Amino acid sequence: MINFYYENDFRLEAEKQFSDWIKKVIISEGKNLEEVSYIFCDDEYLHQINLKYLDHDTYTDIISFDDCVGDTLQGDIFISTERVLENSKQYEVSFEEELKRVMIHGVLHFCGYKDKSESEAALMRQKENEKIEMFHVEH
Repeated sequence: MINFYYENDFRLEAEKQFSDWIKKVIISEGKNLEEVSYIFCDDEYLHQINLKYLDHDTYTDIISFDDCVGDTLQGDIFISTERVLENSKQYEVSFEEELKRVMIHGVLHFCGYKDKSESEAALMRQKENEKIEMFHVEH
């Protein structure tokens, strides 16, 4: 099950389309879905989570809490829509494209991909691009 929760004024249009896409991505990685929840919020909300749970005094676009067991994915993905908007401007892409990248980034972490080293980050970016391409593919 894919859940969408909102702690700010943002609302994801076409929740079903996003949910179907995320499920396809999970299947494409040979994983099973238990429950993944997206919580959309503002910078300050995510900053407080970063301080409280990770002891990081920084703003970020995404924090994921991985509760996966083996190949079964479950967890919470918090996304600051304010940070996504800023990043979309910085990287000169649409808000929707940057949102998809961040949303799938969290799922890819749940699938076992890391992004700490240069080579891990390069693979993560490659996977993000591959999975974003799946968004418009109809089966």
